Amino acid sequence: MDAATLTYDTLRFEYEDFPETKEPVWILGRKYSVFTEKEEILLDVTSRLWFTYRKNFPAIGGTGPTSDTGWGCMLRCGQMIFAQALVCRHLGRDWRWMKGKRQMDNYFNVLNAFIDKKDSYYSIHQIAQMGVGEGKSIGQWYGPNTVAQVLKKLATFDTWSSLAVHIAMDNTVVMEEIRRLCQSNFPCAGAAACPAVESDVLYNGYPEDAGVRDRLSLWKPLVLLIPLRLGLTEINEAYIETLKHCFMMPQSLGVIGGKPNSAHYFIGYVGEELIYLDPHTTQPAVEPNDSGCLPDESFHCQHPPCRMSIAELDPSIAVGFFCNTEEDFNDWCQQIKKLSLVRGALPMFELVERQPSHFSNPDILNLTPDSSDADRLERFFDSEDEDFEILSL
Repeated sequence: MDAATLTYDTLRFEYEDFPETKEPVWILGRKYSVFTEKEEILLDVTSRLWFTYRKNFPAIGGTGPTSDTGWGCMLRCGQMIFAQALVCRHLGRDWRWMKGKRQMDNYFNVLNAFIDKKDSYYSIHQIAQMGVGEGKSIGQWYGPNTVAQVLKKLATFDTWSSLAVHIAMDNTVVMEEIRRLCQSNFPCAGAAACPAVESDVLYNGYPEDAGVRDRLSLWKPLVLLIPLRLGLTEINEAYIETLKHCFMMPQSLGVIGGKPNSAHYFIGYVGEELIYLDPHTTQPAVEPNDSGCLPDESFHCQHPPCRMSIAELDPSIAVGFFCNTEEDFNDWCQQIKKLSLVRGALPMFELVERQPSHFSNPDILNLTPDSSDADRLERFFDSEDEDFEILSL
């Protein structure tokens, strides 16, 4: 059987179960014990949306690829981390998926936003085509920063979620910029300039007035993505404790990155191992059935998740956090400040109240995270793409 077309059912018995350890298991801000909460751990993992390679979907751009096998793994990881943000936004962190259980409409609204069709907000089609504007041809491999930039652009069309997406560049999170972005009482400029057409909204199942109250609220839910480089060719071990603490925060969306030859979506850790969802399985594209329902089992990983040593992590990553309210953001800031005091935990990024003076250099920042000059921003930062290799199948 071709390894590229294995499904999770085929692979079910090739995955190791969790080790019998007294070490806690952390999954996106939740702490578990292997001895007493194994079922809860697996249910939490299964409930995350799992996006893998797909085949036989409509051609990207009408004449492009009909499969993303071999090049789309980081795009799929970007979908997974962003899907987790939408799940937290519309369903809550404690929502769980169970096979055969009827799910609420909002669940299918979230899932539909990622289906492999050109009119889904965060589909492989939209990501690949938006990436052309970032200097990436369709079928070219992305790094963590590129996929973050593309998802930020696509989010402006998602009026139902009405998210404030902030990408913190130069290893610096500026609190003032984030508050200004999230406390705006007006729709974002991108959404106003390029509103989603009616067919897009109806396809995703959103009511016509979706997002209006949210856009007029005092705080737009924040998706914070922080592209980082934690070493030259391998991760600096001084960052490992800090990285672990990121998975312990209730605002955690996880990490996208990988190891040489492949990208993964990291959702937690146990001991010295990272826990991740692997997109390197090719499944057939999914279509609604005769009754109009979307079969969703293949979007949930129903075997124990993969694990790898933290030391094997490629140093180019993007860390994600979701702050639904201003209180969530303030709490996150306090946790980051406390983390800087932990012995042996080297900060991965700097948290500052205002933009540092050196950011004012026009050759660098007009590279502020919310700048419209995204092309120059990409040329400045996205050298990390060269450090990943396309997976050979």
